[in-house]
Amino acid sequence: MPERLFVCTPSKLGTYADCPRRYRYSYVDGPSPPKGPPWAHNSLGASVHTALRNWYALPADRRRPEALAGLLRGTWVREGYRDDEQERSAYRRALGWLESYVATLEPDADPLGVERVVAVKTAVLAFNGRADRIDSRPGPDGPELVIVDYKTGRTGLDADDARGSQALALYAYAAERTFRRPCRRVELHHLPTGTVAGHDHTVESLARQVTRAEETARDIMAAERAVADGSDPDEAFPTTPGPKCGWCDYRRTCPAGAQTPGKDPWAAVDRAADATPGG
Repeated sequence: MPERLFVCTPSKLGTYADCPRRYRYSYVDGPSPPKGPPWAHNSLGASVHTALRNWYALPADRRRPEALAGLLRGTWVREGYRDDEQERSAYRRALGWLESYVATLEPDADPLGVERVVAVKTAVLAFNGRADRIDSRPGPDGPELVIVDYKTGRTGLDADDARGSQALALYAYAAERTFRRPCRRVELHHLPTGTVAGHDHTVESLARQVTRAEETARDIMAAERAVADGSDPDEAFPTTPGPKCGWCDYRRTCPAGAQTPGKDPWAAVDRAADATPGG
């Protein structure tokens, strides 16, 4: 019998790459261990992403800056903030990011896809993912696709971040096959700073990222088989201790993670405020 394909998303692959033990808690154990409290930075990011999705859902003649406050209020996620004052400050900053960002957009230009699911199968993977935005832009030989990923977190993103992002590469690989158009350009749009970090892949560099993803999938399937055959789950899915443990949803469950001081749910929002120009 042929080996089953590994069904995955960029998040699933990234979780294992960051820490196999966290992958086990998220996707293997049933039921999963309890998570910690919600993270304010996740709430902030989700609010901004949904507001941008709804911006493109408006008719072109209604895509005006004054519409953003209502869009953001309607999508605002309140979980994780330290107090009302921090939440209000985060809302004001997010609205400023959105106003600055949409000023760079053509209001009557519709992307090819907004939060569009793309999927592809390889010899190992059944991959699917939801791209923030897929643009169609003129190329030397006709229209070409561009993967756009919105970022609201850490600053200092550059072309190396775009080049090294496995998620963006997999989106591009899948989009090219979904729409049957070239898709080599990937971009990280960092809303707090208004910067764009981009990279132009080649056929070969996309293939290398797919191969990396397939290798990760093989490692995951081997670990899952080991557990099914009676191996110690802690040995099959070891921890990767490090600074990220303080931000892990399962820190209190994981023996290694529990030794790392936990971050406050709102800590990343304060850090982002310090890094935002004028913040």
